[in-house]
Amino acid sequence: MAGAMPQTARPRRSVLYLPGANARAFSKARSIPADAVILDLEDSVPPEKKENARALVADALRQGGFGARETVLRINGFDTPWAAGDIAAVVPAAPDAILLPKVSRSDDVRRLRAALKAASARPTVQIWAMMETPLAILNAGAIAATAAEEGPALAALAIGASDLAEATRTRQVPGRWTMLPWLSTCVAAGRAFDVSVIDAVYADFRDAEGFRAECEQGRDLGMDGKAVIHPNQVATCNEVFSPTADEIAWARLILAAFERKENVDKNAIAIDGRMVERFHARQARQTVEIARAIRGAGEAERRSAERR
Repeated sequence: MAGAMPQTARPRRSVLYLPGANARAFSKARSIPADAVILDLEDSVPPEKKENARALVADALRQGGFGARETVLRINGFDTPWAAGDIAAVVPAAPDAILLPKVSRSDDVRRLRAALKAASARPTVQIWAMMETPLAILNAGAIAATAAEEGPALAALAIGASDLAEATRTRQVPGRWTMLPWLSTCVAAGRAFDVSVIDAVYADFRDAEGFRAECEQGRDLGMDGKAVIHPNQVATCNEVFSPTADEIAWARLILAAFERKENVDKNAIAIDGRMVERFHARQARQTVEIARAIRGAGEAERRSAERR
């Protein structure tokens, strides 16, 4: 599996970006099996359409119909004239999370927390942080550590590879070897503070083979899922970032073994000739919980489709 999941065990295998000025995309997204959707007010919306996009996004959130999908609002950055207006216009429509672009320091997360409090955001709203600047990578641990602070929870770090490449003059090459240290830094920060890590988008949505390879790389690096820009990429994401049947069966075997009376106080036991330690049981529980959450979301979506 991709690695340790947050305690909520909420699947974030596929995270679909939706342009904020495209109301038709919102309607289509309600039937696309993405785990989360990002209603974007930043890069995908030109300045002259910002205000209209806010209204469209707020209306889409109030209409609902996204089912088990996590709804995430990407606002404009605090260094722009639009951030305050985004928060005031859309936060009352109750998205599940706010994605803040160009996060560079831990204080950026704290500033968003203060803004959400001033906007009377509901207590359950969460924060996602875009990791797309050199300072974000250098401060990844401090940014992730804000998850332990009071207020809206920092739930995810979302990697923005294109902006990061531009800021560092790094070439984006097949295999992403130029960025591997930065990707791993984000994973380490996320795992240290129980925060999801969402891999960057793969821009060429026609290159199915390249996309799958990058999904598999992200999974192997420890990512929880991947951001996507086209509905055709969702199924591959969901497949790659889901625990396999063998992984689920092994996880259940580990849990059952440690729950036996003779093993309750042991830190290490042998299962089928393999030495298994107590921390493997924690990982196994996360695997089982995320598999259960994926199955539950799928069943809820099928019931919703039957009603439509």
